[in-house]
Amino acid sequence: MTASDWMYVAEIYKQGIDTGIATFQQTVPSREEWDHNHAACCRIVAEVDNVIAGWAALSPVSGRAVYSGVAEVSVYVGNEYRGQQIGTKLLESIIHESECNGYWTLQSGILTENSASIALHKKSGFREIGYREKVAKMNNVWRNTILFERRSIVTGME
Repeated sequence: MTASDWMYVAEIYKQGIDTGIATFQQTVPSREEWDHNHAACCRIVAEVDNVIAGWAALSPVSGRAVYSGVAEVSVYVGNEYRGQQIGTKLLESIIHESECNGYWTLQSGILTENSASIALHKKSGFREIGYREKVAKMNNVWRNTILFERRSIVTGME
């Protein structure tokens, strides 16, 4: 992912927001805000016929040194590219990139209604580790999430 990809990344993020089941975020942040909240490494895009079809990135879960190898995963696929295994390829790629960059644990909090994302994470080796009931309100409705985690078998074991 490069800075010049931002317009496409933002549009795909907006499409995810518009589903009402992809994120608690209600508006697309500025590029600077998004950049600040995501790890400098491990940002990837998927292209189909030279068009960005989706993206994946990591967000540190904490600024504390002991959590330096733990990140939250974001994976978004554009509306017209869903159902084409692009999410699978993005998640597999971000897992590989995360391990090359020393991340030993990836996590994801997924809204309970997002069955496609839940299936994608399970297929990619994430396991359900928890349930958060009424964790946040969205449009005045309490929403629940399922917590998923994937532990690396190649890094963080030393």
